[in-house]
Amino acid sequence: MSNTFLYVTTVLIWGSTWLAIEYQLGVVEPEVSIVYRYAMASVVLLFWCKFRGLSLKFKVKDHLYFVVLGLLLFCLNYILAYRAQVHITSALAAIAFSTMLWINIVLSRVIFGTRATPRVLLGAAFGIVGIVVLFAPQIQTVSLSDSVFFGSMLALGGALTASCGNMVSQAAQKRSLPVVETNTWSMFYGAVLTGIVALASGHEFNFEGTFTYITSLTYLAIFGSVVAFGAYLTLLGRIGAHKAGYATVMFPVVALMLSLSFEGLQLDLAIILGTTLVLLGNLLVLKKGA
Repeated sequence: MSNTFLYVTTVLIWGSTWLAIEYQLGVVEPEVSIVYRYAMASVVLLFWCKFRGLSLKFKVKDHLYFVVLGLLLFCLNYILAYRAQVHITSALAAIAFSTMLWINIVLSRVIFGTRATPRVLLGAAFGIVGIVVLFAPQIQTVSLSDSVFFGSMLALGGALTASCGNMVSQAAQKRSLPVVETNTWSMFYGAVLTGIVALASGHEFNFEGTFTYITSLTYLAIFGSVVAFGAYLTLLGRIGAHKAGYATVMFPVVALMLSLSFEGLQLDLAIILGTTLVLLGNLLVLKKGA
């Protein structure tokens, strides 16, 4: 599959998961929903590996990568992101999470020696400014209370954790560990570790048997986890985290476009200008040779 296909798949799916996650919050604790999501995703990948004849036997050293990746990318990242939205709006969460692009650039430089070109840095700047412009109307009335500050710190922690997970995935691929098999084990470990956190927090493992909860959970597990993470981490291994990370700036734009289509959001100057800046940054970052 081409890099373009992988990138578009990641952006479109993750852009739509913002809406799906809204249907997960309420009756079931976030940590418990995350356990269900990644338990289901790992089972789907297990059957896919068996169907394709892919071996899931790895050395103990490889499983250390899987555990760390599961902890960072499929456990802590999502716990922090879900909990952040208890205290702040999705707009603030989107801005905070989009900083993962810059964190990826810095960590790639420190860990792998990847030098981002001026074009990539300029594109990243356009992207972050575009996200701020997009969501400015939604956050201008927000007061900097202790709750908002705490939620913002949780969201930034989620971005940092996800970026560290990106580095682990890139390192694993440099060891020639295959993406699908790695995700199978990592999502399994992520579900187990999140389950431990849920039990330690005293959360009840209840279930909401409604159509919206089950449908959104299935979508998040299969498309938001199996397909999107498979596409994104494959892309990350090919072009590096400093470029692949721009997807985190693009998917809030997709979420806004869905709101325009299905939730009656009105088109205004902020949306037009912000989207233009984000798309311009996207062209700069992902332009061949950038």
